[in-house]
Amino acid sequence: MKTKKIAAVLLTCILAIGLMAGCGASNTNQSGNEEADTNSENTTDTTENTSTGNGKTLVVYYSASGNTKDVAEKIAKITEADLFEIEPVEPYTDDDLDWTDDDSRVSREHDDESLRDVELVSTTVDNWDSYDTVYIGYPIWWGIAAWPVDNFVKENDFTGKTVIPFCTAATSGIGDSGNLLEEMTGTGDWKEGERFHGGASESDISSWIDSLGL
Repeated sequence: MKTKKIAAVLLTCILAIGLMAGCGASNTNQSGNEEADTNSENTTDTTENTSTGNGKTLVVYYSASGNTKDVAEKIAKITEADLFEIEPVEPYTDDDLDWTDDDSRVSREHDDESLRDVELVSTTVDNWDSYDTVYIGYPIWWGIAAWPVDNFVKENDFTGKTVIPFCTAATSGIGDSGNLLEEMTGTGDWKEGERFHGGASESDISSWIDSLGL
């Protein structure tokens, strides 16, 4: 009898030890899985934040009298964009811009397209590839974009970029100016542009930018 009792006690102890060990292993595995799930979630969040980051925005502009510059600076402020000014090597003077004078620079360039090849200080934008949205602004000259913009457009590759033209004019609309610039470069996803009058308000410009749905 004593032998049977001793055997029964030993068997009970062995079973108890086995159960305790099993519970310990289960808790360890459960804890490990929870940590793995947490790490997995963190990894996913990091990936999502990286993949959804938008590229930068650039506002390029040529301004003859300051109106386009004013609008460009407001767009840059609203969109937190960088600015790049298109500058002719030979700047236009007030006399050059006198379109009522048949012998003024712009009048001669209008009459002779070969004179519209305006040399620019630079057509190179630092870190150009980092921009995925580019606004291009200019005054309207005789129904088209002021031609100092032409060489900038021709010299740059807009592949993979959303391009939004805008212009300033007292009475003329934007017309086909944006389409003509798009034809010159042959690259980029060009959107319909907008015409602003001189001194356009920041609220009007902001409303237009919102309507683009970018």
